[in-house]
Parts: sequence; structure tokens; C-alpha cells
Amino acid sequence: MSREIATDEDGLIRLQKLLAQSGVASRRKCEELMLDGEVVVDGETITRLGTKVDPRTAVIRVGGKRLPPISELVYLVLNKPRGVVSTMSDPEGRRTITDVVAHRSERLFHVGRLDTDTSGLLLLTNDGDFAQRMAHPSYEVDKTYVAEVDGEVTKATVAELLDGVTLDDGPVTVTAARVISVSGRGRGAKSIVELVIHEGRNRIVRRLLELLGHPVRRLTRTAIGPVQLAQLPSGGLRDLTNDELGELLDNAQL
Repeated sequence: MSREIATDEDGLIRLQKLLAQSGVASRRKCEELMLDGEVVVDGETITRLGTKVDPRTAVIRVGGKRLPPISELVYLVLNKPRGVVSTMSDPEGRRTITDVVAHRSERLFHVGRLDTDTSGLLLLTNDGDFAQRMAHPSYEVDKTYVAEVDGEVTKATVAELLDGVTLDDGPVTVTAARVISVSGRGRGAKSIVELVIHEGRNRIVRRLLELLGHPVRRLTRTAIGPVQLAQLPSGGLRDLTNDELGELLDNAQL
């Protein structure tokens, strides 16, 4: 998280000052947190006021939560519009992520991807190590999708999803599933369902629901791990919060 932090000639800063400037709490409250044993730096509980740390390299936890290091790197949330290709360039001339974030000066990488006809949450960063780790199957976090599908999704269908479904490229584990709404009847029925899936195989949600007889009309990814799309408008961009980034850095073991 890029922040202006004044350090001494050795590149160090008093811990309580760093915590306060990082938005944890007031300086006095941060001192209380230290004295209460709530602040851990590089695995060691720090209770001595005035302790100095390197804000760029120290792994700091407050109440168990990771505080991201000071960095010039950026970590962003994009609400990718439907129809935008999840690449930074496209030989066919289609609209890409680069077009959506043209106002940014950084050279950004997308973390994973979304189908062109799927909208929703996509992480962008100029931290190559983070992007690589987050896209690797070993470090994948739960991803939440909301789908509008044909037909009435029943409790039995939800149970079938949670029991596990095998696609042509292997079994899929659905962490959670629920029906948000059902409208219409018979052939005109449609449902809105929410699925949480750990892995990110190509078009996995669409293939999964179609196999169960419910072709997807519209699909949106609404969360990746702790990061929520919430009210971010289509095409909108925001920084990850400290809590979000801290949890993802822990997940990626960075």
C-alpha cells in the first residue's frame, strides 16, 4: 500500500508512529495496543514503546491482522464490465482492461481472469510476485459468483452442487451455494443463485450450472476471499484496504 511515511536516516520509524500513520488508531491507542501485547513484528510481540522498524520489510500484525508493508506497489479492485476482454491487449481490437484503466500510469497485471461475457471483481497490481502467487492453484482463495440462470434451481440442485459435480476435466468442489430468488414458472422460469468456488478453471461456473440443466444468462464475480465488490460501479476502480491486502498477502505467503 503506497503511503508517504517519514523515516530516519536508517530507513526506520517508531512502531507506534507507523501504526498511527497507517490508520490503525490514534498514536495513544496504538501505544496501548503495544502495551497490551496486541502488536507482533516478525513473529515477536513488541511491548517496548519507541521500538523502531523498517516499514518496507517488517511483517506486522495488530490483533492478529496483517498490516501491509509500505510500498510503491499498487493493489487494485476493478469491477470489470461485461464485454471487456481480460487481457491487457487484444489482436482483434476488442475493448480490454487496458482501455478501462487507461488513466493509470502503472504497468498493471491482472490476477487471474474473467470470461469476456462475465462481469465483476478482478484484482490488478504492478506486483508481479503477488499476481503470480494469487493466480497459482496452490494459493487460490474462495471466489463468489452470482448467476442468473434458466429454470428453477431447487434445493435438490443445491444439494447436488454441494455434494460435488464432475466435469469433463475433473471434479469440482463447491464451498457454498444458495438460491437468491426464483421467478416465473415452467419454461419461462429463471433463478438467481450464488456459488462459492475455490478453483478457477476456464468457464467453470457456466459449465457447472449448464451440466445441471441451468444455462447461465448473466454471471458476476462478487468476491475474491475477503475482497467484496459491494457498490463499486461497473468500470470502477479502488485500492484494496489494508485488511483486504493483509489477508491476501498472508494467503499468498508473501
